[in-house]
Amino acid sequence: MDITIDMIKQLREETGAGILDCRKALETYNGDMEAAGNYLREKGLAAAQERSERKASEGLVEVYGHPGNRVGVMVEVNCETDFVAKTDDFRSLAHELALHIAFAAPRYISRESVPAEVVEAEKAAYRAQALAEGKPEHIVDRIVAGKMDKFFQETCLLEQPFVRDEDRKVDDIIKDRTIRLGENIIVRRFVRYELGEEL
Repeated sequence: MDITIDMIKQLREETGAGILDCRKALETYNGDMEAAGNYLREKGLAAAQERSERKASEGLVEVYGHPGNRVGVMVEVNCETDFVAKTDDFRSLAHELALHIAFAAPRYISRESVPAEVVEAEKAAYRAQALAEGKPEHIVDRIVAGKMDKFFQETCLLEQPFVRDEDRKVDDIIKDRTIRLGENIIVRRFVRYELGEEL
């Protein structure tokens, strides 16, 4: 099958992979766009995993005010170089993350950043609830584990469904941009203010 420029361009837009990588993947999979795309995504995720160990101290602080100025967000998003920090792609990601935080109100960045005392308090509450409902002791731990997963998905930024594409997590959006830009990208910290909220 002949590999056309349009096919390469489309695959590049979908995966963020380089032109030569797209051509090679299409040739390997006889023009099968789906198979070539899956291969490039897997290759990109492996590369992104390797990049996650690299230092990311450049980036920017994005400030977002929700229309009506009732919610405000500041988020620090880091990358490896100031060159990438200045790209429209990176700035767009920072803006999307700030907008997501304004809308979804996460409390933590990841499950690893949730304080141990919060985790223990949640587990104890779920355990007490399950026992009060008469659930057998041998399945209580599984119930608590399931409820904790839901708690993390609701309160941790990286595990929340992305506000503009709820089939994907915020972490998936960041990984896509990591692959496309070729640098480690992390959310360092954020703060969200809502008018009239309790301090």
